[in-house]
Amino acid sequence: MHNWCLEVWGDYACFTRPEMKVERVSYDVITPSAARGIFEAILWKPAIRWNIIKIEVLNPIKWISVRRNEVGKVIPRPTAKQMAGEDGTTSMGIFIEDERQQRAGLFLRDVRYRIHGYFELLDEMEDAAKYAAMFERRASNGQCFHRPYLGCREFACYFKLVDPAKEQAMPINETRDLGYMLYDLDFSTNPNEPTPQFFRAQMVNGVINTSRKEVEVRG
Repeated sequence: MHNWCLEVWGDYACFTRPEMKVERVSYDVITPSAARGIFEAILWKPAIRWNIIKIEVLNPIKWISVRRNEVGKVIPRPTAKQMAGEDGTTSMGIFIEDERQQRAGLFLRDVRYRIHGYFELLDEMEDAAKYAAMFERRASNGQCFHRPYLGCREFACYFKLVDPAKEQAMPINETRDLGYMLYDLDFSTNPNEPTPQFFRAQMVNGVINTSRKEVEVRG
């Protein structure tokens, strides 16, 4: 099993706490599921699954309060009659001006992390070396299937593949209990309604252990 390290950074980030129903409030640091999403943006294949084992916080945790416009409605799925063109009276879209809402958000700013992860094969017939070479090539060249983001799609994420042994970085000198944090979403029982999983995040000298083998994940 080979581990890789991505250094990621951005101007803003929001890893939304699910208990905040109205206003967006970010966790103090990136969540394991958001970190996994960055790896998947670079290389996603049905035969592999990414796991995050460690997160290093390189920049001090800083906050910014922003008020912005959001759309307060999700476009519904078209009905069978609409798909067949038999229902010409009901609109399949929404009018943004009618559904616009202004909400306040507490976001992170000037973030930089190092995330350590590895992939496991879901199909034993596949060749792990092939996917490893594919990921290293894509990450080294800055290639991705879609632009990774830091919690929200408008917060673009920059990344580079680093070798921690050769390119050392100093995490922040801070130790604190971050409380329960979203770990991931479990789609195994119900693909339409995934079960959220949480873990007790402990930051020790700027490093958070997220290895599923070493932390207790509750769902």
